[in-house]
Amino acid sequence: MNRQKLILFCLAILLALAIIWSYARTPRQKRVATLKYVPGQQTLLAVPRGSVAGARQGVDRLRLDLLDREPSGFSGYRRNLFKPLFMDETRNAARSRRPAPPPPPPLPPPVDIAPRIELARFTFLGFLKKDNHRTVFLSRDGGEIILVRKGDVFAERYEAATITDQALTIRVADTGEEIVIPLMESAPLFSQR
Repeated sequence: MNRQKLILFCLAILLALAIIWSYARTPRQKRVATLKYVPGQQTLLAVPRGSVAGARQGVDRLRLDLLDREPSGFSGYRRNLFKPLFMDETRNAARSRRPAPPPPPPLPPPVDIAPRIELARFTFLGFLKKDNHRTVFLSRDGGEIILVRKGDVFAERYEAATITDQALTIRVADTGEEIVIPLMESAPLFSQR
């Protein structure tokens, strides 16, 4: 308890010293015997009266002719604000001498993606193996279920060429192209090319 009282007493002394110091340091208003500029006295102008009257007359008049002028177009910035402050001249010279990269190789011919998009509408649901014959269950757009066996034509365009436990091989009737599709349950049909 005595320690708390001692700390309180020290803080009270510091507060008293701070108050005395701030009172002593405050600025005081000084007094002058005679005023240099007496209140209500008119100031003397060094400029001739004719020029002041002419300038004053122009201020009292509203100039509407300034509104009729065409606004000048924006000329743009003259400086690049994002340019670095210091440029390394040797690095810039090396960049300018660097040979141009070779032209990119020609693009491969476009791949026909129409069968892939059309096949994506089919979802593999599962298959049934009975008497060494496999039947694949496909769902079209989540609606009708199609049963496909080897040699069957479905969607008026695709023929099931071979059916194994891992893959379904489809032959496109229009082009004769064969597409191999891995069989994963509840997955849309996509070919592995």
